[in-house]
Formats: sequence, structure tokens, C-alpha cells
Amino acid sequence: MRRNEDAAIFRGVIAIQTWFILAVISPLLWAMCNHIDKIVLERYFKEGGVGTLIIVSALASVIATPFLYIIDPSVLNVGRGNLGIIVVTAVLDIVLLWAYLNAMQRDNSSRVIVYYQLVPIFGIVAGWVFLGEVVSKDQLVAMGVVILGTSIVSLENVEGRFRFKGRTVGYMLLACTCWAAELAIFKVVALEENPWRSLFWKHIVLMVLGALMYLLIPRYRASFQAAMRTNSVPLLSANLLNEVLYMLGTVSYGLAAMLAPVSLVLLTETFQSIFVFLMAILIARFVPQFATEAVDRTHVALKGVAICITGLGTYLLLVAR
Repeated sequence: MRRNEDAAIFRGVIAIQTWFILAVISPLLWAMCNHIDKIVLERYFKEGGVGTLIIVSALASVIATPFLYIIDPSVLNVGRGNLGIIVVTAVLDIVLLWAYLNAMQRDNSSRVIVYYQLVPIFGIVAGWVFLGEVVSKDQLVAMGVVILGTSIVSLENVEGRFRFKGRTVGYMLLACTCWAAELAIFKVVALEENPWRSLFWKHIVLMVLGALMYLLIPRYRASFQAAMRTNSVPLLSANLLNEVLYMLGTVSYGLAAMLAPVSLVLLTETFQSIFVFLMAILIARFVPQFATEAVDRTHVALKGVAICITGLGTYLLLVAR
């Protein structure tokens, strides 16, 4: 009997360690993607970079979809209703990507990613507006803490004067809205059940939209053609690496959600802003040729405080009743 109890405790400890490791791997991989996006935009694009990068992502999707089919041939066996939901979420994901890349092109990665802590707030507000869900006092306090943190990071110190980053805020509010809507809609076809199917159809939609952007937007087409003539190998290599890291992070996140309560897994998303922040400092310190943001004391202190406050607010939001 004692051995059975010890074995059960051991299995419980291993399960806890497993879901936590899987959950933390996801924001780490996504943080790497954020820096790759920023470095690519800084080094290879000054104009038309957002559209061009989406078109390049479409090319990478062509490479990824056969592998996704090989991994899970059932990706084609999806009902019309579920397929429609996946397509809608994929379109939302593309709009999110467009808004996110525009924010990244105009600002640094460690500031942009902090705004993703607003996603749970958008979800709660949507539930209140459309489903009549009750918002508790504890949730209101937690939401206020998160908004305070994002308000701090929205300020930039320029020659001793603070400037509000209005465009960054606008783009990231759109991105957070799309993400919250995507999460809400996708409850019908849970990502945890079959991440391969979601990724496959998202890549199909990305290919279609990328082709349409190439055909219908002349400046994006010209920028893409110029990029392919001069930097095709580094661009495609960076984008392919991004796709691999993103897919691994998504699968890891889905597996973690199957081993632990979703609320606990969501809490680990806070680590993404921390990882992006720490990576920015390490890049500036050890590979400054790839550095894309200032890491002086003022910037580090301001962003550090904002990340701590939003992290606290996210925690309070998830434990609020």
C-alpha cells in the first residue's frame, strides 16, 4: 500500500513538472520568434516590410503544410462547421499578425509584447458584453493593475520628456482584440485536441492571403521582389526558423493545457514578456550587431516595472473570483 502511495505521489510530481516545463517552453520559443521578426524588419525592410514579411510567411507555409499533412493526415477530414470556425480564426490570426508586425516595425519588441497581457481583459469584457457574465470586484482591481502596467510601458523617455506611443497602442489593441476573439471562437474546436489541424488550415489561409497581397498591392509586390533579389536566403531561412519555433511552441502549449488547468497554463504566458525583455538585454550585451532597442538604465527600469506590474495583474486576474 505504501509503495502504491509513493508511486502515485511520484507520478503527480512528474506530471506537475511536465506541464510546467511544456508551458514555459512555449513563451520562450515565441519570444525567440518576436526577436527574429524584429531583427528581420530592422535589417531588411524600411518600407513595405509588413506586407512583404506576410508574403514571405506565405512561402514558408507552402513548405510547412506537407509536413503537417504527413504528421496528421486527418487534417483534411474536418466538418464544414469546424472548417468555417478554423478559417475565421485563421483570418483573425492574419489580422493579428498584420497589427503586431506594424507595431514591431515602429517600436521595440520588449514594449510591444507587454500589451498581450491585455488579452484576458478583452476576453472578460467580451463575456460581460455578449454573454452577460458577471465581472467581480477582484477582477476589476486586477484589470486596473494590468492597464496600469501597459500604461507605463506606453510612455517613452525622449530627451527628458515622456511621449505616449499612440500608434503602438492602437496596433496592439487591435492585435489583442483579434487574439481574444480567436480564443473565444476557437472553444468549439479546441486547439488542445488537435493542434496540427489548426496549424494546417491556418497556413492554407495564410497562403491565400499572401498570394492576394502579392497580386493586389503593387508596393508590397515590388518590395517582395526586391527582397528576393537581394536577401532571399536569409529572409526565407529566418522565416522558416520562425515557423518551426512557432509550431513547436503551439504544440507544447497544447500539450501543457491537456495536463493542467487552462488557468494555470495561461498564467505562464506572462513569461513571454519577461523572456523578450531578458533576450533584448542579452542581445545588446553579447551580439550588439543584432540589437534593435535601447537597454540603458532608464529604458530597462521603465520596462522592468511595467512587466512586473502587468505580471502581477495577470496573476490577480486569473485567481480572482
